[in-house]
Amino acid sequence: MVDATLTPIDRGRITSDVNNTIEGFVLGSADEPNPDTIMGEGPVYNIVIDHPEGTVLWDTGSHPEAADGHWPADLYAAFEHTDLRPLEDDLADAGYEVDDIDCVIQTHLHLDHAGGLYAFEGTDTPVYVHEKELKHAYYSVKTDAGDDAYVAGDFDLDLNWEVVHRDRRQLFDGLELLHLPGHTPGLLGVTLELDDAGTVILAGDQAYTRANYEQKLPMGGQLLWSKRHWLESLRTVKDLERRHDARVICGHAMEDLEAMQEGL
Repeated sequence: MVDATLTPIDRGRITSDVNNTIEGFVLGSADEPNPDTIMGEGPVYNIVIDHPEGTVLWDTGSHPEAADGHWPADLYAAFEHTDLRPLEDDLADAGYEVDDIDCVIQTHLHLDHAGGLYAFEGTDTPVYVHEKELKHAYYSVKTDAGDDAYVAGDFDLDLNWEVVHRDRRQLFDGLELLHLPGHTPGLLGVTLELDDAGTVILAGDQAYTRANYEQKLPMGGQLLWSKRHWLESLRTVKDLERRHDARVICGHAMEDLEAMQEGL
């Protein structure tokens, strides 16, 4: 166990069709062949982990100009991002400066998670990312294949990449990186062994909502790189939860953000 604290940084809201986050959430039937679309809102948040060995930033959120042309035009029809501000401003409101951050854990490089990396361009701050994620992100933005949720301007920068090659990597005492492919090829989760809260698993977008995790409902096809890998990673997290009586934090669940704001 380690004496570390978690400070959530609220970075705004994303609204989209709930079918994106929960597969088959709204289905037509013989009685109602054209059901109404249900839109859902979820938070985008980052976390500052104050650890005795360093101050860690978990993810960097969306680019402050995400709503004003930074994203590809066709994505605006599917996703609306509100309450956008520069990463520096949101960190400052929580009592931190960019220079306070000793390293960044970039769970993956999708546009709502990697848009604040500009703040670390040209610095020596290590940015931890999985090898498979970095490769897939570049494959996606440099070819006609891959995933539309990557934006080259978010990560094709002068950054001090610290590439993770294995399925697990101990970063600090009580802080381990965990490869959880499914949502993307290189999604990184984090396990924390905390003095006060016990074991906490930052699952990130392995589970976008609590329903993805608790009810084992996969995300919609647009948000899954591989359903088979996602199910395997889900089993991995649930096994860790069972063995360590862990608290699992999901990637865009409002109740998890509020729990961290109140103190785990």
